[in-house]
Amino acid sequence: MDSLSQAALGAAIGVAVMGRRTRPWKAALIGALAGTLPDLDSFHDHGDPISNMIYHRAASHALFWQSVASLPIAAVVAFAAREMKQFRWWWLTVWLALVTHALLDWTTVYGTQLGLPFTDTPFGLGSMFIIDPLYTLPLLIGIAVALSLRNKRGWRWNAAGLVLSTAYLCWSALAQQYATSVAQESLRAQGYQVEHLLVTPTASNTLLWRVVAVTPQGYLEGFTSLLDRDRTIAFDSFPRGEALYTQLRGNPFVGNIARFSRGFFKMSEQDGRAVITDLRMGQEPRYTFNFVVAQRQSPDFAPVLPPTRFSQRPDIGTGLTWLWRRALGEKLPPPR
Repeated sequence: MDSLSQAALGAAIGVAVMGRRTRPWKAALIGALAGTLPDLDSFHDHGDPISNMIYHRAASHALFWQSVASLPIAAVVAFAAREMKQFRWWWLTVWLALVTHALLDWTTVYGTQLGLPFTDTPFGLGSMFIIDPLYTLPLLIGIAVALSLRNKRGWRWNAAGLVLSTAYLCWSALAQQYATSVAQESLRAQGYQVEHLLVTPTASNTLLWRVVAVTPQGYLEGFTSLLDRDRTIAFDSFPRGEALYTQLRGNPFVGNIARFSRGFFKMSEQDGRAVITDLRMGQEPRYTFNFVVAQRQSPDFAPVLPPTRFSQRPDIGTGLTWLWRRALGEKLPPPR
C-alpha cells in the first residue's frame, strides 16, 4: 500500500497500544515511523531495475525478520522516549506496526516475500489497489479525533477507525471472490481454456475489477463491476509474445520477471528492443513495469545489461471518466 496508508495504520496502532501509557502524539509519531520503516528498502539499489523490483518487499517485509528486528528497535524507542519501564508495550507497538505493514502489502497484487528466510515466494492476494481512500480515511479520522480529544471518547474513535479499515479489507476479499466467480463463469461460457487467472481491483475502488486470463493463444483482458446487471464479461485478446519468450527464456532477467509475476507477463519487440512487461499493474496498453532486456542484432538478440525500465502513463482524465462510469455498471469499452 502507499506510504500514507502505512503511516496511518502504524499511528493508529501506536495510539491504540500506547495512547494511555504515554503522550498520544508520541505514540502516533512512533507508530507512524515504525509503520513506514519496512519501505526504506526501496532506497537500496540492487544493481538493476528488475532486481530492485523483485527485492522490494523482501527481507524488510518478512514476518520472521520483522519479529527479530522489533526487539532492538523497541529498545531504542523506549530508551529515546525515556520510558524503559514501558518497554514491553513499546515492543508490542513496534512489532504490530511492522507486521501489519507487511500483511497490508500482502493484500495488493505486487508480491510480498512474507516467508523469508524459509521461502522467497512472493505472496499477493490482490484484493486491494495500492491507493484506496476508503481504507485510509477511517484511520486518519480516528487518529485526528484521538489526538484532539485525548480521552476515552478519542480512543474509541481511533479503535473505530481500525475496525472500519480492517472491515474494508475483509470486504475487498469477499468482493474479489465474487468477481472471480463471475470471471470463471464467463470464461467457461465463452469456451476459453485458461492457464492462469488474475482478478484485481481497478484504481482506488473495490467496485470495478480487472480480469486477466492467460490462455495458450495469448491473454485476455476484461472488466466486471459489482453493479453490472449482466454477468457476461467482454474480453479483448492480445498476443503474449511466446515465440520471443522461447528465444530469450535463457536470459536470467526474463526468468526473474516470469517467476515474480507468477506467469502474468508478456514479451514484445519495440524498435528492435525486446521488452518484458508485468501484466499485473496497469491495463492495456499501458503498464507500470516494462523492462528492455535485449537488443536485436539480427537474427539474434544481445542482452541489455543492465536492463532498463520504462512506464507507460495513461490519460488520467479519460481514464477516470471511464473508470467511474464503468464501475457504476455502464458497459463501456476500456480506453485504448
